[in-house]
Amino acid sequence: MPHSTTNTMHLNLAWAITGAGHHLSESYDAFKKLKKDNPQIRITIFTSQSAEEVLRMYGLFDDLKAVASGEYLEEIFRESEQGRSSPKVGRFLLNKYDALFVMPATSNTVAKIVHGIADSLPTNAVAQAVKGETPVYIVPVDIDGTILSRMPYTIDREICAQHNCPICIPANQCPEHAIKTQINLLQCIGCGECVAACPHGAIRGGYAEIKVRAVDMRNTTQLGEMDGVTVLRHPRDMLSAVSNLMSA
Repeated sequence: MPHSTTNTMHLNLAWAITGAGHHLSESYDAFKKLKKDNPQIRITIFTSQSAEEVLRMYGLFDDLKAVASGEYLEEIFRESEQGRSSPKVGRFLLNKYDALFVMPATSNTVAKIVHGIADSLPTNAVAQAVKGETPVYIVPVDIDGTILSRMPYTIDREICAQHNCPICIPANQCPEHAIKTQINLLQCIGCGECVAACPHGAIRGGYAEIKVRAVDMRNTTQLGEMDGVTVLRHPRDMLSAVSNLMSA
């Protein structure tokens, strides 16, 4: 049941983020909307180390503070700071949360959950949530068919070769010094200043069509058959799931 204090109904939610770029922005937008519309809801964020890198690439790393303020039950726990034992996921055994949402979930994360492996902050969170009978909702990136995924910024080397600029303006203007002959995505923060700075349009983002592997589809099917786990097809479905929790 949702947590209550005096006459105000509180919902404590956990959001685990994995290293998927697909549906990452949509997941952030959904939680940001949820928090804006329901400021009484408290959200704790758990990020894998891969998620920390990808959040920076997509320019969302610092934006998480709009969802989790840093107060109790509104913290941001990063795998790089939590150690191998992930002690904070013990909260799920203490019934601190009304639900855990893993979104987006990579095919690697889904495979680990299906096969009982808990060696990252998100997979540890799922394992402890199920043990503590906390409902788990997961948005896998690889469900079926093909997906159209937004990619980080890249440099088209053929365009660069055509113009052979003596001075690379985007490299000089990059606030993170992430541009050499290519963009170092581990340094990139996704600000997009390089895109506007390139006079030849050699830097761009865009989308790629990706085929979902048969093994990933099988794992997603098995995921939906697990006790305590509900598979959601899109991040926006989280809003309906939370609405159902609030009315329960």
